Amino acid sequence: MISALMPTYNRANLAFDHGNGVWLFTVDGRRFLDFGAGIATSSLGHNHPLLCKAISEQAKKVIHVSNLYQIPQAIKLAERLIAISFADSVFFCNSGAEANEGVIKAIRRAQYKNNHPERTDIICFNHAFHGRTIATLNATGNQKYLEGFGPKIPGIKHIPIHDIDLVKEAINQNTAGFLIEPIQGESGITVISPDFLKALRQICDENDLFLGFDEVQCGVGRTGKFFAYQWTDIEPDILSLAKGIAGGVPMGAFLAKEKIAKHMTFGTHGSTFGGNPLACAAGNAVMDIILKPGFLKNIRETGLYLKEQLQQLTEIYPDVYAEVRGKGLLLGLKGAIPANEIQNAALEQNLLTVLAGNNVIRIIPPLIITKEECLDGIHRLRNAAEQLRKNLKSVQ
Repeated sequence: MISALMPTYNRANLAFDHGNGVWLFTVDGRRFLDFGAGIATSSLGHNHPLLCKAISEQAKKVIHVSNLYQIPQAIKLAERLIAISFADSVFFCNSGAEANEGVIKAIRRAQYKNNHPERTDIICFNHAFHGRTIATLNATGNQKYLEGFGPKIPGIKHIPIHDIDLVKEAINQNTAGFLIEPIQGESGITVISPDFLKALRQICDENDLFLGFDEVQCGVGRTGKFFAYQWTDIEPDILSLAKGIAGGVPMGAFLAKEKIAKHMTFGTHGSTFGGNPLACAAGNAVMDIILKPGFLKNIRETGLYLKEQLQQLTEIYPDVYAEVRGKGLLLGLKGAIPANEIQNAALEQNLLTVLAGNNVIRIIPPLIITKEECLDGIHRLRNAAEQLRKNLKSVQ
């Protein structure tokens, strides 16, 4: 039977009817522990009362008006993001790919307005993921994703991470800036060294280049600080956000310093839905929760606890789980066997995880998860490992 939906996803045979906290319930009544959070998007879990209230109350007033008019909810959210970040202004859109498109455009536009129209090249890094539009596909650089979508667009380079000499060699008269994830998510939860990020900052300062951070997956509290760059002692010039920013309501954003933002003038960029009242009401509700005293500290503590528990699993089941990586509640469990087998075994234990590259499953639960719920997930991963170990023995 042909589906009404295009076959762009390999969907599990699961349909969820409702959720509560870190739990999801299928239409036939089964309960699953959510260690995927809609790919790090359901930041407050499911059916959070304050988020639901904010969305409901705003929906009863006005959902959308367009950016032809003032949107107080957007102004409030932008001011709050500016207050806790490096940035001077914000542009709201609808997704991470759109946010990264905006970052690329803004970097090029600023170089153009600074009398360097030749500076259009964006240097990206191997194993990145920046989105699925034509430009962000090229910024991602994955050949599998690019196949069949025409020639590569000019102006995007890729080099290995953590090799600052190669970075210096890659710079030429056409270089505009860099785009990098402080933690690479899709490719397997690779934490970029703060020293490498600091070196990029220095290179940008010395060469009048712009440093762009992609925090679509690692931002909005996911690592235990609101922005992942805050684990370092440097700041980017521009930064993209999405996923958890509105708790599951579609929203993206890019934040920039004035030296970039001032060049994004009337007519240079736009979005019909970006920053509409409903999305911004959700975004403000998410910030209300995440910025509460102690919330980010709790993410750090819970994330460390979960990481330690996962590390113990690698010591007990080295034939199944090879390595733990990540920070906060953005964690990865590298398999000693194919990661899809681990994911399937976890699914049989009613535990939801997310595949990544480099044979890793992502452990990215809602930010509200408790240590007790973490232990529940560890128990399910233990049961999954026991079953996988039995399967391995039966094959031998």
